[in-house]
Amino acid sequence: MNNDKQTPEPTPAADHGDDGLVENVQSGSTWMRLFFMIVVVFLYSISRIVVGAVVVVQFFWVLFTGNTNANLLDLGQSLATYTYQIIGYLTFTTEVRPFPIDADWPSGPPAG
Repeated sequence: MNNDKQTPEPTPAADHGDDGLVENVQSGSTWMRLFFMIVVVFLYSISRIVVGAVVVVQFFWVLFTGNTNANLLDLGQSLATYTYQIIGYLTFTTEVRPFPIDADWPSGPPAG
């Protein structure tokens, strides 16, 4: 069986527009963003622990008093908004880095 197909010759990287790739890889701002993303992921893991604690304490508060704790409600809302801000930054939806880097601690629901 004779295979007459020829493999195309590789072309230089510049012909594929790979200059942008090299520029992006060498960009200091891209690597700084990675650093901040790692910091924000760490903050996210801490916030998850705090959310878990708020859930448990609020549950027992309601169990023993029959009412929710207003301070825990406010903290829960702030943590939910903070999580929203973190996810937005990590998914490149926003360039605003969440508390404590660029933004203040959130209060109330996320701004739409």
